[in-house]
Amino acid sequence: MSATAAGDPPASKAEARFAEATQLQLTWWRFRRHKLALASLVIVALFYAVAAFADLLATNDPHATDARRSFIPPQGIHLFDENGFNPHAYGLRGVRDMRTFKLSYAPDESRKLPVRLFVRGYDYDLLGLFRTNIHLFGVQGAKAGEGIFLFGTDQLGRDLYSRMMVATRVSLSIGLAGVLLSLFLGVLLGGISGLYGGWVDTLIQRLIELLRSVPTIPLWMGLAAALPNTWSVTQVYFAITLIISLIGWTDLARVVRGRFLALREEDFVVAAELAGASQGRIIFRHMLPSFASHVIAATTLALPAMIISETSLSFLGLGLRPPAVSWGILLQDAQNIQVLSGAPWLLLAAVPVTVVILAFNFLGDGLRDAADPYG
Repeated sequence: MSATAAGDPPASKAEARFAEATQLQLTWWRFRRHKLALASLVIVALFYAVAAFADLLATNDPHATDARRSFIPPQGIHLFDENGFNPHAYGLRGVRDMRTFKLSYAPDESRKLPVRLFVRGYDYDLLGLFRTNIHLFGVQGAKAGEGIFLFGTDQLGRDLYSRMMVATRVSLSIGLAGVLLSLFLGVLLGGISGLYGGWVDTLIQRLIELLRSVPTIPLWMGLAAALPNTWSVTQVYFAITLIISLIGWTDLARVVRGRFLALREEDFVVAAELAGASQGRIIFRHMLPSFASHVIAATTLALPAMIISETSLSFLGLGLRPPAVSWGILLQDAQNIQVLSGAPWLLLAAVPVTVVILAFNFLGDGLRDAADPYG
């Protein structure tokens, strides 16, 4: 007899929708109610969009040096003039203080540099696919030594805004690659440890305890010092990613091990074993999807730790080395108090680090709350 015939009210469409929803759908519906986490997701997406199109957004060659442009303060873009809408930036003239002999720059309002969209500049590979020299905006027909410097320049006359765009790509890609590698190691070793138990579990847990007992900074220093000075930027990039990944997988491995210990006696796991499924299929096809939302939340919370690790290594001079550009390398220029007193805009490199770390933390909190089945 149907529920309606028995006198019970029929289930509403909303109840039926929730009853038939998958775990990922339920997680997404709960996540959408977390406004701060949703805003953080938008911020993280914008940062990765900047990372993907860093050279397109850059206005000057991030590696080009020019002694005539040393420590230029940040410039602004003026949208209107006496003729109406006309985006432009003023040229600069150098003024030397005869008491300190320091060269300072002042806007020259008699020289207007037109700012236009899709101007030509230095050559680069767009998304690594094809060669182009089109940039989103910049000074049209700029001469040598001229340009727009939104965040100012450093001691060598390099455009800080363009360097920050490229640094975003490097730092975020290292964090993402490091998390993906540590995710693979954590799920694999944690799954093996929880599924097999016995001496295999003991061996993996002792390895985790050994890695976690070593102080992080001395371990970084030792591993980074082992990198040859003759290595290229690409080789150092992959080495730093590998170093960070080999240290960062232990937390996730313990989480996965605990979940596997709780699941390995469940009926669906026993049924899969009786059906002749391999251990790899049981791990990746049956057990892992049952708590995939928890792994996603743990991975999101691990990303800011990876980014901080790379930034700290590069800031201490143990990570990426020039001519590579990362947030840590940009912050290296801001550790000299004398330089910073005359060029405080060098500290702008700390802003994206702070914003993206906070965004990842809020995003991880939102995912963790949304993935909690008891929430």
